[in-house]
Amino acid sequence: MATLRTTPRLLSSSIRTLRPATARSYATVEPIRKLGEALSATQPPVSEKHSSTINDPSKGENPKTKTFHVYRWSPERPSEKPKMQSYTLDLNKTGPMMLDALIRIKNEVDPTLTFRRSCREGICGSCAMNIDGVNTLACLCRIPTNTQHESRVYPLPHTYVVKDLVPDLTQFYKQYKSIKPYLQRETKSEDGREIRQSPEERKKLDGLYECILCACCSTSCPSYWWNSEQYLGPAVLLQSYRWLADSRDEHKAERKAALDNNMSLYRCHTILNCSRTCPKGLNPGKAIAEIKKAMAFS
Repeated sequence: MATLRTTPRLLSSSIRTLRPATARSYATVEPIRKLGEALSATQPPVSEKHSSTINDPSKGENPKTKTFHVYRWSPERPSEKPKMQSYTLDLNKTGPMMLDALIRIKNEVDPTLTFRRSCREGICGSCAMNIDGVNTLACLCRIPTNTQHESRVYPLPHTYVVKDLVPDLTQFYKQYKSIKPYLQRETKSEDGREIRQSPEERKKLDGLYECILCACCSTSCPSYWWNSEQYLGPAVLLQSYRWLADSRDEHKAERKAALDNNMSLYRCHTILNCSRTCPKGLNPGKAIAEIKKAMAFS
């Protein structure tokens, strides 16, 4: 279960009729309403065997050529099926990370390729995608040097695709907003300065505050695949525990009450895909267990 391939998101018969709307840019965060966009992730892509290969235009002497198969789909052509487009690159002219390969493809080979990226240092979480069956950050994922191994790059699994490798994370961010991810406190410090913590209290936040909301863990979770409308998912629950564990927060009872239902928290079945795939080495599974324990003893 640790390695996950992008599979089509199923549209159940219970999904409400999608309302028509004007076409939107992939950069917006508005919910998907256009039927063509919503259906883009419901079918497997056309195999790379049925699409052409775009070769590196500037191979050097003694090239170290590697093939990359990249998921492609555009809302500008909603009637066309998604496909796997093949590209070959000379690794001698390419940086060591998968993001370097994608940037080189976009800059030198195919400018129509679309993906998110920003910091290139594993801090922003923008370049989260499924690479060779594992959810990770392209900027932290090294290109396998074995040229016989053909790498495959997909958007995050079980998400609606906006374009190519760009997933729609509107629901993910709505859920994050719902937990009120900020300090809630009425009592001011006695001396009017910052609210202090002991070293022991501060240590409880280690492994929680480092989450960059890349959604790698949530989109690797089968429970989140099937219940993403109601189950908050590993990333949001880890963030929820970050505030439950914070000694400065005074609204712990309200935070627990918001999770006290059969869907928000208890859809977690401890599969632990989340902990295996986290590119930052965090343990959302443990954070969820701590919330359950706190709920049981409160």
